Parts: sequence; C-alpha cells; structure tokens
Amino acid sequence: MTIKTLLFWGSISALTFSCTSKNDHSLVDENASPETKALFHNLKELSQNQTLFGHQHATEYGHGWQGDENRSDVKSVTGSHPAVIGVDIMGFSGVPEEEINKNMESLRKNVIDTYERGGITTVAWHFSNPVSEGRFYWVDSVSLPAVNYIIPGGGEHEKYKEILTTVGTWANSLKAKDGTLIPVIFRPFHEFDGDWFWWGASHCTKEEFTDLWKFTVSYLRDSLDVHNFIYAFSPDNRFNNEEEFLERYPGDEWVDMVGMDNYADLGRDRYDIETAAKKLKIVSDYAEKAGKLAAFTETGLESIPDTTWWTETLLKTMQMHDAKLAYVLVWRNDIHSQTHYYAPFPGHKSVPNFMEFYNHPYTLFEKDLKNIYRLEK
Repeated sequence: MTIKTLLFWGSISALTFSCTSKNDHSLVDENASPETKALFHNLKELSQNQTLFGHQHATEYGHGWQGDENRSDVKSVTGSHPAVIGVDIMGFSGVPEEEINKNMESLRKNVIDTYERGGITTVAWHFSNPVSEGRFYWVDSVSLPAVNYIIPGGGEHEKYKEILTTVGTWANSLKAKDGTLIPVIFRPFHEFDGDWFWWGASHCTKEEFTDLWKFTVSYLRDSLDVHNFIYAFSPDNRFNNEEEFLERYPGDEWVDMVGMDNYADLGRDRYDIETAAKKLKIVSDYAEKAGKLAAFTETGLESIPDTTWWTETLLKTMQMHDAKLAYVLVWRNDIHSQTHYYAPFPGHKSVPNFMEFYNHPYTLFEKDLKNIYRLEK
C-alpha cells in the first residue's frame, strides 16, 4: 500500500468519525442529494492534506485525438485519468436546438462515465452572449452588457430563464446506471474580475453581478429542482487581499466553493510563485473561515516548456503556505494545435517530472479515489 493510499484512507477514516454528528446543511442547497453532500464533505476532508488533480476536457479529446473511449492524455502517461474532469456547457445556448440536444447528450454521457469510474466532474460555462452577436468574449464593436439585460427586471430576463431551464433539465438527467443523481461542481461566470468576458467587471456593476449570481442559484435550486450542484465562485488572480477577493462575492449563503484562476503568476507572464501562493492562501483561509471548499480552479503553462514545472512551480505553489485545496485543474489539450496544451502526453519532455507529481503523496488522481460520493455511517 502506497503512502498516497494510506493518506487517503486515513482522511476517509477521520471523515467517518467527524461527519457522523456534523450538520449536512453546509451546502447552499439544504435539499442537496445525499451524494452531493457526501462529495462536499469528502472533498473538505481530503483537502486538509491532499489535492485532487484535474484537467479540462480530459476525456473528450486530447493532443491529436478526439472521442476515443476511456482515453485521456493523463491516463496515457500515468495509467490513471485525472481525479477531476472539466467539461463546459457552452453548447447549451446560442446554437440550433438540434445541436443543443446533441451537446447535452454528449456531456451527459461524459459525466456518467466519470462518475461510474469514481471520478468527479466540474462544469464551466463559456456562455455565449445571450443578447448580442459574438460569443463569450467581449468585442467592443458588437457586444452588449448582457448582465443588465438578463437579471430580474431586465428586458431579456425571460430568455435567460429559458437558458437556465436547459441547464436544469440537463442537470436532472445526470443519473447513474443505478438511478443515482450525479453531483457536479458548477462554476459559472468565472474570471469575472477581468474584462474579456461579457460578464466581466467592466461590463456590469457589482450589484448587477451579484444579482445575476443569486438569481442563477435560486432559479436552478428552487424553481428547477436542481439538487446536485456544488456552486463554485472563481475570479481570476486580480486580488491581493481578502477584501479584494470578495469584492463581487454574493455572500456565503450563495456559494459552496471559492477558487482562483491563475496562469499569469505561474509562467504565462512571469514566475512569481510567492505571489501565487499568497493568493491561494487568501482563498484557502476564507474557505476555512466560512466553511467552504477551496480550489485552484484553473492554471497551467501552455506547452509546458519548463520540464520541472509540475514539482518546482505548481506543487511548490500549492504547498508553500499549506493551502487547503480540494483540487487543481489545468487547461485543455487542443486536438489540432501543436502548442496549445497544458497536460503532458506520451513523449512530452515534462513526462518524467509529471510522474514525480503523480506519485507525490500530496496529489490524488482518479485511481486514488474511493467512495468519494458516500459517507460511512
């Protein structure tokens, strides 16, 4: 039995003891499914000593391939899928209905497959602008500030409710072979402190953004009976203290997980792991104080030119201040591009260092997870 496995089972044993008397109403949804509550509490416990590794679109496609059954670049390198698989519901609006239905079914299968293997899904939303041309990016010549239009009282509010109905229908279709409703981590409106998305800080007020967040959660939870979402709040890295981190925070009653996206400090613009670690500590400390999960919701170094990036940059950043992180997720591996990838594939020069990262007691991959959706009585 490896050190990593011993640490995992030690965490689960502690969890079994501590959760028998703990109130399960930590989630913003008091009616969350038993598996959703179990996932929340298990992630909280595991994050005290270890962090799950995640990869965006890991099993949908990778470096030079697409749609292969039970494949991921990470599995091809290590023998295990990532513990956390990132998907995106960007295809649930802004395209013809036939395409929406196809996208819903494809992602439904992906989530089910991940659950049946014992893994976890996190759901991003690169939401096409619902009131103007263009997609999720802000384009000065065509984009409209959609947040003001789709919040309660806005001219396109009913249209937004229709889009959320699609999301809710999909959420309630996520059922395992035995009929269990599958939990996912839902991370809408990410990197809202930047201005590259139409929901960014330059395109809506703080009040408009928090109104959008609150309505989204309440409509999914209370009107559409979605009870398998863990709601994640994740700005980019444009903060230096807790006050700045919480500038657009809707309140503890509306958020289950707090996170941060940070590429800039880990090699994209500069190597400043001390600053990155300080920001992760701010996120982690707030989560501990508020009873939330914390996560490093997006990061990575495109093409991974630094062959020791996994242990000397990423691992050191996460461990520097003992941040309690449920998971870290690196971005996708493009199908066609020779340079746009964030996880190694067979033959990549960072594979030896990634294997050190994989074997480290701190990191957990899909094969390391046991009964993540259950609380022992």
